[in-house]
Amino acid sequence: MSGASVLNGIAVPLQQTQGQVADQIAGNTLLASSLWVNIALAGVSALLFVYMGRNITNGRVKAIWGATLMIPLVSISSYLGLVSGLTVGLIQMPAGHALAGEMILSQWGRYLTWALSTPMILLALGLLADVDIGSIFTVIAADIGMCITGLAAALITSSYGLRWAFYFVSCAFFVAVLYALVAQWPDAAAEAGTSEIFSTLRALTIVLWLGYPIIWAIAPEGLALIPVGISSWGYSALDIFAKYIFAFLLIRWVTNNESSIRDFAITGSGGHAAPADD
Repeated sequence: MSGASVLNGIAVPLQQTQGQVADQIAGNTLLASSLWVNIALAGVSALLFVYMGRNITNGRVKAIWGATLMIPLVSISSYLGLVSGLTVGLIQMPAGHALAGEMILSQWGRYLTWALSTPMILLALGLLADVDIGSIFTVIAADIGMCITGLAAALITSSYGLRWAFYFVSCAFFVAVLYALVAQWPDAAAEAGTSEIFSTLRALTIVLWLGYPIIWAIAPEGLALIPVGISSWGYSALDIFAKYIFAFLLIRWVTNNESSIRDFAITGSGGHAAPADD
């Protein structure tokens, strides 16, 4: 969307519709509650994680904690943008869509959130498994590609077919992320001695992340089988477990097992990470 929404056939700047969109969100109890609940949980989670990590000294654990702390911080900013109407817009569905010609409420800000928060989840998992930096960078790049093409799928109004084309491209990026989590990173976690918690968090991540494309497919953006309030709650419920519960389990484990986690140090002019004894 190029900074504008279409209302009654007239293109108007997105800023002029924020109040209208915010009123529409506030008037939909199901939709509004899905946003405010996450704002509250993100705030509580951030405070809790700061407290849990107050005594961390291990460099690698600090990096994991810092990446994990960013998850609720990004989320609270994002959900405030959604509930205010700042990152929500009205878009007209193209021919071929179940709601062709109708305006739908697009929470496009969610994709920006995922583009910032999901890399932090993968960074934390990569550091936990002690994966090499090249692998972490590659997986995060695929993850960002997944989020950006998902955003394109949600915002394209010129062609129904292109919406689904971007959707499947996004799913292809997702497969690349899944491959690393399933086939590559577990071996590194076993060598690092974090296999048990990594396996738990990996399973949690995979199962929950699979829910996002499923919801998109049946939401107003896709086949329009469910209303926006239910789809919003679906995304929000997944966020609660994929972000806050995930983060809590990870931070609790690394803080309780800090002495057994191999630290790292930056050595040499090349800036490579090398293991350091506790």
